[in-house]
Amino acid sequence: MPPPPTADPERAALPGADRVIETHGLTKAYRGGRLAVDGLDLVVPRGSVFGFLGPNGCGKTTTIRMLMGLIEPTAGSARVLGAPMPGAGRRVLPRVGALIEGPAHYGFLSGRDNLLRFDAADPTADPRTRTARVGRALERVGLAAAAGKKARAYSLGMKQRLGLAAALLQPRELLVLDEPTNGLDPQGMREIRALVRELAADGTTVFLSSHLLDEIEQVCTHAAVMARGRLIVQGTVADLSATVLDQRGHGRLTVATPDAAEAARVLKERGVTGLRVTDDLVTGDLPAAATTGRGGWELADLNSALVHAGVRVRGFGTDRASLEDIFVHLTGEGFDVAG
Repeated sequence: MPPPPTADPERAALPGADRVIETHGLTKAYRGGRLAVDGLDLVVPRGSVFGFLGPNGCGKTTTIRMLMGLIEPTAGSARVLGAPMPGAGRRVLPRVGALIEGPAHYGFLSGRDNLLRFDAADPTADPRTRTARVGRALERVGLAAAAGKKARAYSLGMKQRLGLAAALLQPRELLVLDEPTNGLDPQGMREIRALVRELAADGTTVFLSSHLLDEIEQVCTHAAVMARGRLIVQGTVADLSATVLDQRGHGRLTVATPDAAEAARVLKERGVTGLRVTDDLVTGDLPAAATTGRGGWELADLNSALVHAGVRVRGFGTDRASLEDIFVHLTGEGFDVAG
């Protein structure tokens, strides 16, 4: 069983108005008692890009479906934009854009006509500005050139873009994206990352579910990691990384220098282990005192020791723990799990 979730001090300090999503004991059990989601306590801060992370089959999509009122929880509660779900769905959902479990579309219609129909179904949408609104959404997701093409002829990545365009037809307080880069090539992934950053800069809270930790890590300010239906940890990405480094007792040091052999000697004398020298680059595992400041010295002392020994330091830094490092450290298992 996974360990209990790491305490998140930000949760306790966050005012209710700044909690865009909040769950307490949220649980979903299916026939036979199988728990898809087990007692989830989650807080998504307003203005964050929140990565909801975990291997395929860990309960991410089931959680999102409960948040959006598509299925009823077995136990527990969920609030979205301050209102209880699913009860307040009619009031809440017009303020939320969502792409869940792949986009729905009419294959016999063009991409543009799909969006025109989706927009017409929104009672809050102004019909006088519909054409312009659809055009902007297509442009934002890179589908303007394929707007007249039948949706049935779209690739999987293009269908993902069309679903994202539908979610962006109106300004939203919250955007919920379930595996938004599914089927996209590397360039498409970069474009989606740029779009998420743009939306966040405009004040939209983005709740981003994915099993691609390395990809999502590049845009998230906060994260929660799930495994086997349970929440493992949540918090800011920086805090999660620092916590894991502290628990592991070391980080990874990288020094760029033309004096690599001498640098390795100096670092070894000061407790750096696992040293590797590759051309003008020296890497090694830091002792706990260097990353935590314990023992009366800090990381800067290593740099100072190198300089005093005559080593020409051209680059000096540490790698923080990645989200994958965090998951493996907390669960003891790899992340590429199908379920």
